[in-house]
Amino acid sequence: MDLELRQLRCLVAIVDSGTFTDAAIELGISQAAVSRTLLSLEQVLGVRVLHRTSRTVSPTTAGVQVLARARHLLAEADDLVREATTGHTRLRIGHAWSAMGQHTGEFQRRWAALYPEVELHLVRTNTTTGGLAEGLCDLAVVRTPIDTQRFAHAKIADERRYCAMAADDPWKRRRSITMDELRERTLLVDRRTGTTTTDLWPEGSRPRLEYTQDIDDWLAAIATGRYVGLTPQATVTQYRRDGIVYRPVRDAPLVEVHLAWRRHDPHPATHAAVALLTELYNDQ
Repeated sequence: MDLELRQLRCLVAIVDSGTFTDAAIELGISQAAVSRTLLSLEQVLGVRVLHRTSRTVSPTTAGVQVLARARHLLAEADDLVREATTGHTRLRIGHAWSAMGQHTGEFQRRWAALYPEVELHLVRTNTTTGGLAEGLCDLAVVRTPIDTQRFAHAKIADERRYCAMAADDPWKRRRSITMDELRERTLLVDRRTGTTTTDLWPEGSRPRLEYTQDIDDWLAAIATGRYVGLTPQATVTQYRRDGIVYRPVRDAPLVEVHLAWRRHDPHPATHAAVALLTELYNDQ
């Protein structure tokens, strides 16, 4: 015989209500059914879980442990049901670093006005798919190559690249930087989710790279003046920090911005999100 959630619910109801009669009322079943369900639970577990007298009910030593685990398992089961039944009333959009950049706030405001029945959540997670492959989101803003076998996607826009530097860097006085100049500096990059690779420069004239795995560590290291960074425009507006300035890199290749989703299980609001974000980028 397998352990069933109804048996655990019965145990919790008996202990919380204090009597078999009250547990039966709470569960909407007969008192005899409560007794049978508890007996079947004890048979499955092979231990007695309750001390029963004509007036009181209390957990045995084993029952105390079972009761604690039962509450945890029932809460997990309730969460699972809630996740499944509310999935289409919530939209989670993942991103690795900078979400939608300057459009992030406006996207959230317009979404709330246009689709109040679908709650929007932005999820930052530093993975190559912005949390999509890990099941942490329904859509992801992606600026790196996409596995088209697993994920469908729509191109939203192109973003310029900017050089991030310390606030006292000599380049601060410049209006723009060139790719050729960057190869003389040490670039700090995120090898997992970053958009900067040595392939942006000709072989034989590539900059030295150092690596990080988080936007906050990236910014903190650049602020020391030891490194510079090359990043999409979204970072400029999403991460304004003391000690950091940004200058455009005038001849750098543009960065493609995509929304990606699981190919065989798209969220019903996917196309609405694509349309709204495309509109915001086109209006800039």
